[in-house]
Parts: sequence; C-alpha cells; structure tokens
Amino acid sequence: MFVIRFITLTVLVSLFACTSNEEQKELSISKSKESSLGLPVESSKHDRTAKNVILMIGDGMGLAQITAAMEAREQPLELELFKVIGLAKTGSAIESITDSAASATAIATGVKTRNGVVGIDKDGIKQETILEFLGNKGYATGIIATSTITHATPASFYAHEFSRNNYYQIAAQMKGAPLDLFIGGGRSHFVDRTDKKNGKTDQRNIREEMAQDGFVFVDSLKDIQGTTDRVGYFIADIHPEPVLKGRGNVLPASIPVAISHLQSRSDQGFFLVVEGAQIDWGGHANDDDYMISELYDFDAAVGNALDFSIADGNTLLIVTADHETGGLSLSAEPERENELTSYKSHVHDFTTNGHTAVMVPVFAFGPGSERFSGTYENTAIHDKMLRALKNK
Repeated sequence: MFVIRFITLTVLVSLFACTSNEEQKELSISKSKESSLGLPVESSKHDRTAKNVILMIGDGMGLAQITAAMEAREQPLELELFKVIGLAKTGSAIESITDSAASATAIATGVKTRNGVVGIDKDGIKQETILEFLGNKGYATGIIATSTITHATPASFYAHEFSRNNYYQIAAQMKGAPLDLFIGGGRSHFVDRTDKKNGKTDQRNIREEMAQDGFVFVDSLKDIQGTTDRVGYFIADIHPEPVLKGRGNVLPASIPVAISHLQSRSDQGFFLVVEGAQIDWGGHANDDDYMISELYDFDAAVGNALDFSIADGNTLLIVTADHETGGLSLSAEPERENELTSYKSHVHDFTTNGHTAVMVPVFAFGPGSERFSGTYENTAIHDKMLRALKNK
C-alpha cells in the first residue's frame, strides 16, 4: 500500500506541476507520505491566503456513515488524516430538517432558504453563489457530481430556481453561468425532449447552444486533457450508475484531471465543487453496502484532492455534507460479517428513509483551514471560504 501510495503521489505531483522548486516538490511528497501512514496533517494558519478552494460534499454523509465505513475495512479512510474538524448545523430557514437544495444553497450563498429551492432565499430573491462571484472575478470554476449535474446540490452553485425539480430550466441556466468545467450525469436535460407531464415538446437544445458559445463536450476524462476550452463531460443520460453496478472510479479519477484543466483556464486561482451524491441514495434505501461503497469512492476522491492540496500549498480543501440521511446508528448487537469485505462490523440500524437534523462534520486542510474548527451554521462555510481567499 505504501509503495502504491508513493507511485500515485509521484504521478499526481507531476500532473499538477504546481511548484517550481524540485526540493519543495520532494518535501510535499514526503509530507503526503507521512499522512498516508496515519500521521496528522498539519493545518495552515488564519493569516495565509488561499489561491484555490476545493469544496467536497458527501451528500447524506453523517458521522455514523463515516464510522460505518471506517470499521468496515482495516485501512484508514483519507478523512481520518484531517486535523481540523468542525460541526455544521444543517437546518433550513423554516424546517429543522433540510433537504439538499436548501443546504447546498446555504453553503453556496451564505443565506438560509426554504427546502426545495436552489439559489434563492426564503423570500424568493435570487442570491449570488460563491461560484458565480469567483467566476466573475476571474477564477476558473468547476463542478463534479455522481448525480445529474442539474441535481439539487450541484445546481445550487450555478442556478436560481423555485423548484429543484425543474431540471430543464436549471440546465438552461448553466449556459450563462461562469463555469469552466463540469463532469456529471444529465445529458438528457440539455437536449430536445418531450415533456412527459403534458405531452408538449421543448425544441430547445441547451447543449447545442452551449457548444455555439464555445463549450466543448467530450466523451472521456482523457479528452478533457486535450483542451483548454470550457468543457463538459456527461457521464450518463440521467444519473450515473452506482459504484456497485459498474460506475468505476470516475469520481476519484476526475479530481486531478479537473484541477489540471482549471489551472489551464486561469492564473488567478480556481474553485471546484465535488459531490458524492449517492451516499445519500444508499441512506434513503437503508442499504449498507450501497452507502458504504459510495462513501469509499468519495473518500478516494478526497485522497486525490488532499494529495494535490499538500503538494500545492495554496489550496484550501473542505470536506463536508449537506445533511445526514437515514438516521443511521451503530447498534450494540453482535458484530456481523460485512458483505463488502471480510472485516466485521456492528449491525447498522436505519431509523428513517429520509434526512435527519443532526449536525454534520466539516474537515479542512490548507490555508485558512483553522477557520473551520468549532460549531457553526452551514452558511458560515460560504463566509469562511471567501475569507480564506481574502474576498470577503
């Protein structure tokens, strides 16, 4: 594992090529190798300014989900390497239990809102998102999701809509957003379609319109490396498959590719949002294996982002959740053999197939990371990111 980690880090650092001094590169690799052995990752101080921000959202990922994933295998999670950890309150403006739309909007705009809406406040007033703010200031911006790219969480960073279910209206708003890259499902939301609800046909092809404006659409991660244009990669027509049904490692593999592309788009810095959407779906289904396999996939993506942040030295990495899903508890009943591995774990009890009001963890590394310790509203994540960039 140590040798594999060393090789992976060497490849990643050569891809990113973010430091000009070879000795600094070797030092970064050394620090990352120490982290991979379980030693604490040193956090940065408040007075350091971040150039880049990577925000990673494990949808539905509460502390119980992380604990279940930790005990289901013997090797540590990447999440266990973080030293700076906080807790975020997730309630929406009206309800104590949020949905993904309200929570992601709170993180994206710094404003609480009602459940079900994206990019607007509880009074229906459009709120500028951090992606829009930074994109309009010259930062390169990107979104990666294992759901449709029009789903509630990713949509909350570029769209403003009264219903999270208005996927075609949300897709149309991507056209005018200052977005340099996206990777996710939802191709069918961007092309001609028949409205199954009333039989009407919408002839607008958003994908074609975006292409006419200079957006390049590719069919693989490899193709992204061949362009410096604004780029989109649709993984699926609707939602990508779960990991257990063959999605592969597209999420972890997307991280270095996306970062490299965003760096080619702007010297000022970048803002990248990454969502592990289907952890939530495993919780809704009360399915242990679905939930844990998706969390492992998300954690591998966190590892790639952490490798870059360590090597780069100028990137703030935040890993959090929008809410907890399933009301998961780890009971005191006898341990069972986990279906994913041979490692024994507690019996997992789900108390609901919906969301809960429990706080969620916030992990942070890099310049300004210490701002994220403590307990605070999820809206504070927005403000802390901007302060780390010295843009608030």
